Amino acid sequence: MHFPVLPHRPGKAVALVAAVLGCAIGSGISVAQPYTSQPIKIIVPYTPGTGNDILARTIGQRITERWKTPVVVENRPGASGNIGTAAVARAAPDGLTLLVAPNNFVINPYVFKNAQYDPFKDFEPVALLGWGRLLLVANPATRFTNAHDLIEAAKAQPGRITYASPGAGTPHHVSMELFKVVTGIDLLHIPYKGSAGAVTDVIAGNVNVMFMPIHVALPYVKDGRLLVLGLGSAKRSANAPDIPTLAEQGIKGAEVDIWYALFAPSGTSKEIVRRLHQTVNEILDGPETKGLLAKQGLEVETVSIEAFKSLMERDSVRWGQVARSAKLTAD
Repeated sequence: MHFPVLPHRPGKAVALVAAVLGCAIGSGISVAQPYTSQPIKIIVPYTPGTGNDILARTIGQRITERWKTPVVVENRPGASGNIGTAAVARAAPDGLTLLVAPNNFVINPYVFKNAQYDPFKDFEPVALLGWGRLLLVANPATRFTNAHDLIEAAKAQPGRITYASPGAGTPHHVSMELFKVVTGIDLLHIPYKGSAGAVTDVIAGNVNVMFMPIHVALPYVKDGRLLVLGLGSAKRSANAPDIPTLAEQGIKGAEVDIWYALFAPSGTSKEIVRRLHQTVNEILDGPETKGLLAKQGLEVETVSIEAFKSLMERDSVRWGQVARSAKLTAD
């Protein structure tokens, strides 16, 4: 930035330079400054170790380092994310209570009769954080080698092949329901109260198949305890470039990537949202953070708040149609 050459009148010169610097800060040229010295709480409405939890703890630690403000991550699982999400919806809009949630944030109101929150009225979108990729996997006893083996077996035995999920309305659940819709098959849903039980039972052979986060599935695929049938993404993953997508196997319309995002309660000031958005994007764009999250199977993406709002709206329409087509309901 070029400052004007001023005559030697110190008082006016200092005032003008201060004004120009003030404009620079206001335009977002400088690093966002903290809006509070009080502790910030990030609620994760799922169990530890999930993509939401990894992102919340990674971002929280770096906000603390930058702002010298304590950030505490609190896991509040239950009802497929509804309990923790509703708690943030009721929190004071002061920037001290935030939410990290996946895309079923916009799906649950279609699935649950009483989700206790409206994703568009009760929250301020702060930042898109990144994406998680889902692998369609099977227990080795099934002897499936690709997605078509599953489809063929399911058509021969409607409703007999089982699939696991961490609960009704979770991305794993609605992803399989979308897969059922586009392939015309019938599978039996076995819901669990969290990811650990679902993953354990697929590995043990108590359940046949599951859509599983790539960072969770790959170690079990590599040691032979799970078979991989396909990747539910539009393109192959950098973490597993040899695994074909479902689309490459001729199964169109089954893209089931999970986005993760940061939210604040509705009514949070635009200034607080702006400072959070800028700081979080700067953290995520750092090569160290990107590399760390990539090792966990999470792909960073930063966009404007407006672009993220558009993504939310598109996904709400898309998954609402899936919920109605599959007649998804949960108490």
